[in-house]
Amino acid sequence: MNKNTDRSFDGMAAKFQRNIYQSSKGEIRQQVLLRDLSQLTVLQSPCQVLDVGAGQGQLGLALAARGHQVTLTDISAEMLAMAAEAATAQGLEVSGADALLRFSQQSLAALSHEAPQQYPLVLCHAMLEWLAEPELALNQLWQLVAPGGTLSLMYYNKDAMRFSNILYGNFDYVTADFKVKKKVQLSPQNPLEPLKVEQWYQQAGFSLISKTGVRCFHDYLRDRTQQQSHFQQVLALELLYNQQEPYASLGRYTHLLLRKPE
Repeated sequence: MNKNTDRSFDGMAAKFQRNIYQSSKGEIRQQVLLRDLSQLTVLQSPCQVLDVGAGQGQLGLALAARGHQVTLTDISAEMLAMAAEAATAQGLEVSGADALLRFSQQSLAALSHEAPQQYPLVLCHAMLEWLAEPELALNQLWQLVAPGGTLSLMYYNKDAMRFSNILYGNFDYVTADFKVKKKVQLSPQNPLEPLKVEQWYQQAGFSLISKTGVRCFHDYLRDRTQQQSHFQQVLALELLYNQQEPYASLGRYTHLLLRKPE
């Protein structure tokens, strides 16, 4: 991938669905995000939600099923088509004046251009690590959040990536700062340092509501068959401890709820 180009998953959506969304790690992510978002006052009544980089829209569809009006955006037409297909299969309206779901093939830069529509809740999950210039995204997302609104931001945690690869014995990979000639297509190539993300969101003007680790234990199991065979136990432990340190900082992904002042 050209370093100045944001990543699109056209041509890989089915593989992404199979390897990520339909796996135990995808289910943990969904359950953790829904738990975190359920704590927001704004979602206690029907709410307008913008999902930036929505992919196949699993979380957006879950929120629409709960009565929220969700706009899903992505630069991949294939991802959005799969999201619309899943919505139809779930019996969710995708057309007409009463539809709770809308789909738009747009980049974050295009969404935030000039005088954009603002939303009380904006989702941006597992997208920053695929951007050529992720530091710009926080200012762009700021433009999309209504005053007093919330940004739900999840990103690939470089500290956790380093920790796990040392445990796996991938010492040369860590020493090379994860730079390799042959890259794994579905593995984020630009993991983010939590301290930098903290600087970016503070400089943009956001304040922290909560921090959660996503997959704090699941990925570190020595016996990986337990990811499936003991899934409910693993999920329960994730939900119990993933907002407590040191576990919150060990999640393969970090989920932040950020507030924009009135």
